[in-house]
Amino acid sequence: MVSAAEQLAANLNFGALAKADELKKRIWFTVGALLVYRLGTYIPLPGIDPTAWAQIFNTQSGGILGMFNMFSGGGIHRMAIFALNIMPYISASIIIQLMTTVSPTLEALKKEGESGRKIMNQYTRYLTVVLAAFQSYGIAVGLQGTGSVVSEPGFFFLISTTITLTGGTMFLMWLGEQITARGIGNGISLIILSGIVAELPSAIAGTLELGRQGAISTGLILLIIVMAVAVIAFIVFMERAQRRLLIQYPKRQVGNRMFEGQSSHLPLKLNTSGVIPPIFASSLLLLPTTVANFNAGGGPGWLTTITTLLGHGRPLFLVLYIALIVFFAFFYTAVVFNPTETAENLKKHGGFVPGIRPGERTAEYIDYVLSRITVVGALYLAIVCLIPEILISYAAVPFYFGGTSLLIVVSVTMDTVAQVQGYLLAHQYEGLIKRSKLRGRNR
Repeated sequence: MVSAAEQLAANLNFGALAKADELKKRIWFTVGALLVYRLGTYIPLPGIDPTAWAQIFNTQSGGILGMFNMFSGGGIHRMAIFALNIMPYISASIIIQLMTTVSPTLEALKKEGESGRKIMNQYTRYLTVVLAAFQSYGIAVGLQGTGSVVSEPGFFFLISTTITLTGGTMFLMWLGEQITARGIGNGISLIILSGIVAELPSAIAGTLELGRQGAISTGLILLIIVMAVAVIAFIVFMERAQRRLLIQYPKRQVGNRMFEGQSSHLPLKLNTSGVIPPIFASSLLLLPTTVANFNAGGGPGWLTTITTLLGHGRPLFLVLYIALIVFFAFFYTAVVFNPTETAENLKKHGGFVPGIRPGERTAEYIDYVLSRITVVGALYLAIVCLIPEILISYAAVPFYFGGTSLLIVVSVTMDTVAQVQGYLLAHQYEGLIKRSKLRGRNR
């Protein structure tokens, strides 16, 4: 028999969307917020020569600077007030979450529920200010060191640039939180998604222009298209993949009636961590090289060494990228899914896995299954992100066709569609409840 929820999900259409006033307000708020973000990526920093900076950027866009530009939605290319984008906030989130595993204080806050999460979010904001200020100052020093980009170098330029870029990051962090609370959710992810998607048409045009000039062969362009379609299909398949654990509920008696035992499934996603591992890995690789990439005027030798070793296609970059993706796949899965808590909830409601003793044994079994499917999920993320990165390095393909960007676009789009469907489902449920109440009154 088809459940009521399945019937409602099957009936979700544009007609239902037109009647959901609350959802339409959330969508329009999200669109407006993203337009504000895109506008900020076109406002250049005060005191710089955009033409001179564009010439310098074009000489370095094939390295990690181009990847940073992809995440910033073109903000680096235009050296806009949102050039840092949301990456310092992501880096701060990584550090705070890592510290919860070694700091008893943070671990206790994490277990306190909503109040503890608020305090941890505040710590993340403070750390974001520190990281953003550090990176902003490095960018300011680098720009000033070029000798041609800054019209009036000096102390005032350093301070104003640091404050502007840090303020831009903090504004985007606030904007992402507003999209999550008042929009359709996934605020931080949607900001990154909008930056990638907005620059995608120019990346396609640039690739076709390279093909017209003969820099890229027609066969390679066709290979890129086929690869992009195949990677998208593979991502959709893997993101929907689940391992379902059978959960059995015993017979129960209510009054004089005996109800038969029921069975359900505990779905475990193959990729529980979602798009977080590639973003975290990219963020950590970008963090130590931010200052190095902007020292065009010459700097310490170790900065040049870092830039060289962490260039795209370099063995060290690829090894660190894969290692960080695999690490964060396991780490973030452990953060978002607690087998012990899940086992306790099943035990409270009388549920059990057939053949497994409730409680600690069930937690061990869930952890056993989750660890093994996470291995597959981590390998999937590594493959999706690694193969296009190699193609980018050796065939001069734009970063927007890379595995990381495609993974972000597809995963965030799927999550956003699921959020919209959830709002529509809730709206239809409310409509059914109101209609049933009206019928009851009429009777």
